[in-house]
This record gives sequence, C-alpha cells and structure tokens, in this order.
Amino acid sequence: MYAWLWRKLPGRPRTRALTALVLAGLAVAVLWYVVFPLLEPVVTLDEVTVEK
Repeated sequence: MYAWLWRKLPGRPRTRALTALVLAGLAVAVLWYVVFPLLEPVVTLDEVTVEK
C-alpha cells in the first residue's frame, strides 16, 4: 500500500515525502476532530466494569 501511494504522489522524492507527511497529518486531524468525537458517546471509556 505504501509503495502504491509513493508511486501515485507527484514530484521528486523530497516533494513526495512532504506530501505524504501532509496527508498523514490531515488524516490524523480528521480522525481527532471529526471521527473520535462522533464515536465518543458510543465508546464509553470512563465506565469501569471491574470491581475490587
């Protein structure tokens, strides 16, 4: 998959690396600000079910 993405990115290797970093940052930002807030009500991490 990474080789396919690397071949599809335009430019020289330095430009490809910068573009790949920007795309990875964009993916992280979309997950952090859009996907995770939508999933927060469904996935309750604050509720502990283990008793002492």
